[in-house]
Amino acid sequence: MASTQQLIDEAAKIYKVLSNSTRIKILYYLRHQEHEIDVKSMVNDLQLAQPIISKQLGILYRYQLVCRHKEGTRVFYSLDDPHVVEMIDDMLNHVKHEIKGEPHPQNLYTRIR
Repeated sequence: MASTQQLIDEAAKIYKVLSNSTRIKILYYLRHQEHEIDVKSMVNDLQLAQPIISKQLGILYRYQLVCRHKEGTRVFYSLDDPHVVEMIDDMLNHVKHEIKGEPHPQNLYTRIR
């Protein structure tokens, strides 16, 4: 079993991967697809260059945030772990409070202490 430090180190690597807005944009795009989607469709829908999307998808795949399969020359992608997008949602909610200058809702941990 991995030590706590190993888990923290791996989490830090994933946070670094998620520090890129293009990668977050791709994850959100995939989240709202009903099925796997090919790179060409992503290029058209996200209006980003194919090499940019392919590079970012490669990084997301390496960290098991997306999965892929190939059919001929086309590569199809989908989310590998929707929980990651939920984590991003939580961060965006945090940012919304910060931008508006609103207090954060009390969480269970705060109420227990």
